[in-house]
Amino acid sequence: MSSSRGDLGAGGEAERELHVLAVDDSSVDRAVIAKLLRSSKHRVTTVDSGKRALELLGLEPNVNMIITDYWMPEMTGYELLKKVKESSTLKEIPVVIMSSENVANRINRCLEEGAEDFLLKPVRPSDVSRLCSRMMR
Repeated sequence: MSSSRGDLGAGGEAERELHVLAVDDSSVDRAVIAKLLRSSKHRVTTVDSGKRALELLGLEPNVNMIITDYWMPEMTGYELLKKVKESSTLKEIPVVIMSSENVANRINRCLEEGAEDFLLKPVRPSDVSRLCSRMMR
């Protein structure tokens, strides 16, 4: 059974809306992924680091999906993925890793650690549509 995480807003209109946390140290990449997600009518919160993502998740547990860059200073997307999957309160949140580098062992390592998917940048609208339709099942 799926959880009631999709029940985010007032007035019933947001019941199918996903709340996505987008994590990327690049302001351009954050803006691109946020625009793609918002064009699919999803609520998006953006942060610039894995550390900030964990802080936000502590305050705002109603996140339905995390999309994070792989390479970031301080904490990589892989390290963020591991912390989310090790947390009893966060482990059910799907995590998607993005990278501009197509490195097979890195992709496999992320998927083995529990990533929902691995997207190559630049992320396309079709990538977002596919992910979001999967998340809404």
